[in-house]
Amino acid sequence: MPEQKRTARGVLGGLLGFIGLSAAAGVLVTATVTPALAVTGMTANSAIGIFDDLPEYLEITPLMEKSNIYAKDGDKDVLLASFYEQNRVEVQWDEISQYLKDAAVSTEDNRYYEHGGIDLTGTLRAVVSNQLGEDTQGGSSITQQYVKNVRIQKCESETDNKEDLSKCYDEVAGVHYSRKLKEMRYAIGLEKRYSKDEILRGYLNISGFGGVIYGVESAANYYFGTTAKDVTLAQAATIIGIVNNPNMLRIDKPDNPDNGEENGYALTKKRRDVVLKAMLFYGKITQEQYDEAIETEITPNITQPKGGCAAAGSNAYFCDYVTKVIANNETFGKTAAERLSTLKRGGLDIYTTLDLRLQKTEADALHAAVPSHKDGMKLGGVATTIQPGTGRILAMTQNTAYSNNPEKGAGYTAVNYNTDKDYGGSSGMQPGSTWKTMVLVEWLLQGHSINETVNATRRDFHYQTCDGPSNWAPGPKNAGDGGGMPGGMYTVQKGMTQSINTVLAAMGEKLDLCDIANTAEALGAHNATGADLTHYPTTLIGTSEDTIAPLSMANAYATLAAGGKHCEPRAIDKIVKADGSEMEVPGKSCDQAIPENVAATAVQALTKVMTEGTGRGGNPYAGPIFGKTGTTDAYKDTWLVTSTTKASNAVWVGNLTSGNFTPMNHTWINGKLGSQIKFGLTQTIAGKTFELYGGDPFPEADKDLTRRVLKNVPDVVGQSVEDATQALKDAGFAVTVSDEQVDSTVEAGKVASTDPAGGERINEGSAVTIYVSNGKGKSVPDVTGKSYDDAQDALEDEGFSVKQAEKCSPDGKKDTVVSQDPGGGSTAAEGSTVTLTVGCGNGGDKGKDKDN
Repeated sequence: MPEQKRTARGVLGGLLGFIGLSAAAGVLVTATVTPALAVTGMTANSAIGIFDDLPEYLEITPLMEKSNIYAKDGDKDVLLASFYEQNRVEVQWDEISQYLKDAAVSTEDNRYYEHGGIDLTGTLRAVVSNQLGEDTQGGSSITQQYVKNVRIQKCESETDNKEDLSKCYDEVAGVHYSRKLKEMRYAIGLEKRYSKDEILRGYLNISGFGGVIYGVESAANYYFGTTAKDVTLAQAATIIGIVNNPNMLRIDKPDNPDNGEENGYALTKKRRDVVLKAMLFYGKITQEQYDEAIETEITPNITQPKGGCAAAGSNAYFCDYVTKVIANNETFGKTAAERLSTLKRGGLDIYTTLDLRLQKTEADALHAAVPSHKDGMKLGGVATTIQPGTGRILAMTQNTAYSNNPEKGAGYTAVNYNTDKDYGGSSGMQPGSTWKTMVLVEWLLQGHSINETVNATRRDFHYQTCDGPSNWAPGPKNAGDGGGMPGGMYTVQKGMTQSINTVLAAMGEKLDLCDIANTAEALGAHNATGADLTHYPTTLIGTSEDTIAPLSMANAYATLAAGGKHCEPRAIDKIVKADGSEMEVPGKSCDQAIPENVAATAVQALTKVMTEGTGRGGNPYAGPIFGKTGTTDAYKDTWLVTSTTKASNAVWVGNLTSGNFTPMNHTWINGKLGSQIKFGLTQTIAGKTFELYGGDPFPEADKDLTRRVLKNVPDVVGQSVEDATQALKDAGFAVTVSDEQVDSTVEAGKVASTDPAGGERINEGSAVTIYVSNGKGKSVPDVTGKSYDDAQDALEDEGFSVKQAEKCSPDGKKDTVVSQDPGGGSTAAEGSTVTLTVGCGNGGDKGKDKDN
């Protein structure tokens, strides 16, 4: 709406208000010198009443400052991203160029160092001008402008909804006399409390310079790519000139027809030249300096701040994780709104655990191996590395590009698949055989040995859980991770090395499945959705409904590498507040999750996975390393989780959808079979960790947890096959029954013998074969020591045939039976032959055949 000329009545009313304002201003100014005289002889009026409830001075709250997130590149801190509502970096007095100080005073308040907070002459001039309908003039001293800006910021800091914010703006910045009077009162009080230099520094730090740019440091950074300390005279005059009308005079809109690149930013140049003239007039610069600056063209060097995580490139998902740590932790505020305010307004310098040297290697390797998008499938790939013993996250990468914009399409997402749902939006993935490590640890915690043998034949399995008995029929496939191993009797070590599913199924029969879940959580592996881990038999091979984040898997393996010491994953090393003090860093807690001997034994068992088993394709052969591969049903997901003493890493490549997915062993990606990508990635990443951090030898395994467990075979001869089978199973042995019956004196259909025989000591879990009697056997008489003839008669009387051995024995008397085969007391079929060996007699007869 066009501005209308004020009527005589309006001007008169305004002038009456002006008189009241003048009186109040006079009182204020007088009060600064002679408080006792301030109100002497004055009649009460409404203007003076405004001050009744005001404090003497305005409380200066901390400025809204942008927060910065940094990563490490060796010893150097590198900015990843900034977060702000007002892009401001507060600087100290000696970090501000004298040009900026002089330009502000010369232009905005040339009597600044002379008055006590109010420039009454300028204020009255502005009031008259405004009331006469001329251009609106501020007439405020620098101190008054500072007061107004402080009060505006207080509105923005403390007001949540737009309606209240609008009211607050009107109260502290509206064009009305009560606001002006309050401003004066506060300005006088401020001058009593702070020095002129302190107030000027505050003014230069709080002022707006267009858009979200606040403070001279950010203005110098943004518009000219320099600092407030190093600006030139022309740059300083330009920056201070923008204060006059920030959104009109900003110089980051080159296409603006009124104030753009084509006309040399004409409006801003005009205002800049006013600033330069004022500086010359008040003796702040020489004529020579003025002449040079006035001829200088305005040439912006716009340096965009790294606003938000999208600016962090391949580091964006880690950056996002840091913001979620802040959003979820009450250290940064009691409510979600307070935590967001802390991040965007608190001026925090957040120094993170991210090592850009490793991060670059991970990101380059992952992006080369797994594209952000593949037609026909929703392809995902992540790699995350954590430091054992501290929980520090060293690297976190993802194949997709980070973006909150859903219109970006395929290959872009803000969901961080490295993390839990609360820290990135992902619900995790089935862990596959990487979960077998949790079963192994619980096995060792219960005192079992990795060299115990279990019945890993495919069969029905029976379990005990805290939820009651559970069965798995017919059990899993024998081979885990495509290893092709048949079922049979295997040691736990072999089952882990070759990832044999039925070995884990058999181990579970000797454990409580609820205890396995508890152990997994103690190590650091939990459901990414926040739900409790399940206790189904399929959890033994990692194919239940539990879904785990790669960060959690890396953390669990890091616990083993740290001798059983579990540390919560943490992304932040240090936080420095705007005032230079340090803030408490959340997430530094560690505890001893499992005994050191159990961790050491598990690690030693898993090193064979990387040297002899399914993980050897990912071994860089640069130092000691352990790990476990993982594949889920139909090759939807593929995993390889590894660790050294210095770095634990989880690599996952697979489908981001549960339905209509593409089996990873049926798709080629960048020239490699999808199911094999994990090996090359791990080899590259693990190799880099050895280069950067080295790797120590792992502790020796506990001998009690690697022992061979021997047990006596029960004597079951004469029992029924059913009873004998049960007795042998109860003793911890696998049982097979021979298809052919054997000659025996034992009743037909009963157990004639076992192999190994009863009383022998063999490995627990070994197979014992039962032989069933046909009832046709006879006991062979013991005829040793008898003469040949007497022995022959005795055997023939029992129905056996007799045969003399070809050679006589040098031991024993001539023609006396020294030995027999079958031996005395053994069983043989009626009519079978017993061979007798007789003595040779004297030494000269040694070795003679029977004819001699």
